[in-house]
This record gives sequence, C-alpha cells and structure tokens, in this order.
Amino acid sequence: MDKYVITISRQFGALGRTIAQKMAAELGIEFYDRDIVEHTAKRMGLPVSEISKEEERAGGFFAERRYPLGMGPVSMQEELFQVQTNIIRDFASKESCIIVGRCGDYCLRDMERVLDIYVYAPIEKRVENCISILGMDEKTARGMIQDVDKARENYRRKYCKDIAGIFDNREICIDSGKFGADTSADILCGVVRSVFY
Repeated sequence: MDKYVITISRQFGALGRTIAQKMAAELGIEFYDRDIVEHTAKRMGLPVSEISKEEERAGGFFAERRYPLGMGPVSMQEELFQVQTNIIRDFASKESCIIVGRCGDYCLRDMERVLDIYVYAPIEKRVENCISILGMDEKTARGMIQDVDKARENYRRKYCKDIAGIFDNREICIDSGKFGADTSADILCGVVRSVFY
C-alpha cells in the first residue's frame, strides 16, 4: 500500500490530539505532535530544555498550548515556521503518519494522498473536557479555550495567507462533542481506509 498522511487541526479542548493518538494506534502508523518541536529545536541548535524554560517563563504549565512555537519575535517566527514546515514534509515523505497541528494541512497542501481533518466541539463540551481531563477549574478552562483558539487562529492567518476560513483546506470536519473520542477515531479511521486502502 502506498503511504498516506493525515493532518489533524483542532479547537482547544476538542480532544483532537487524543483522537489522533487513537487513530495512529488503530491504523498502525506514526503520530507526530511534540516530536515536531523537538526536531525543530535540534535543527536550530536549541536544546528542548531551553524552549521549555522559555515556555515556563512565558506563563506556566499551559503556556505551550497558549503560545504555539513560532509566536515569538518576527525573524524567529519566520525561521521556526520554515524549519517546522521542512520537518513536517520530511515526516510526510518517509512514511504513513498523522501530523497534529502546526498548519500541517497547509505545509502539505501540494502533496498527494493527504487527508486534512478538523476536530471541533461545542464550547460547553470543551470546558467539560478541560475540567475532567486536564484538571482545570472552569474559569481557567474558559480562559484557555479562548486564548488558545485565538492564538491558533492568528497563527494560521499569519502563515496560511491564501486560506480564508477555519474550515478551508480541510476535507473532513467532525464534532467530537457529539461522538466522543473513541467513536470519532473509529469514524475517521473508516474514512481513511475507504480513501487510502
């Protein structure tokens, strides 16, 4: 079977990363998320510990979710995005895999055999997920949802200039609040099999 790539973008608290992990396990393919950050640090000659220290200084445990890599000073932003794009393309050219976030759909827009997925959920379901899974209180959860969604939207707008809306350049959008993580992963794996197998 020829290799294929799935990109998953998501709203904060919609369980997109969890769904991606479940899909990777079910399909027997690689899953890349924080690995992209680690490879970026390596290529740029920056230890991951340095990035982690900066994230902690920027706002504590959830800072990495609030301020994605690439939202710092302008020249650094451009370099980070380009390095990340190259890493994502390297992963995609080697093997079947799932790429989570970091504008993966845009980075791979000219490649064949790519399926771009967007995971969303109603706000109340996302708040519930943040409280029950991430251990946040309700006020923190609502603030994080607002901040992270805005940061992701700004990041996408900045680097994906020819994409107008949040659903553009995505073939499948799924409401994880309606289906839950397990069923969402099963549905999406079914689509992947029908398209690529």
